[in-house]
Amino acid sequence: MSEPACPICAKPAVDRYKPFCSKRCADVDLSRWLKGSYAIPGSATEDPDDEPARPETGPNSEE
Repeated sequence: MSEPACPICAKPAVDRYKPFCSKRCADVDLSRWLKGSYAIPGSATEDPDDEPARPETGPNSEE
């Protein structure tokens, strides 16, 4: 059975850095995640901060 290939460079994976072949490839992958190069697909969600401001109503509001 062959070792799985490194997802960055396709060399055989090394136990210490699995699923990568080296620290360099692991760091390249981490950098891609941190920069936003990778994205997990999903449905769009509404941002509650984007809602229009509603006027306050109630006993303490000025009307």
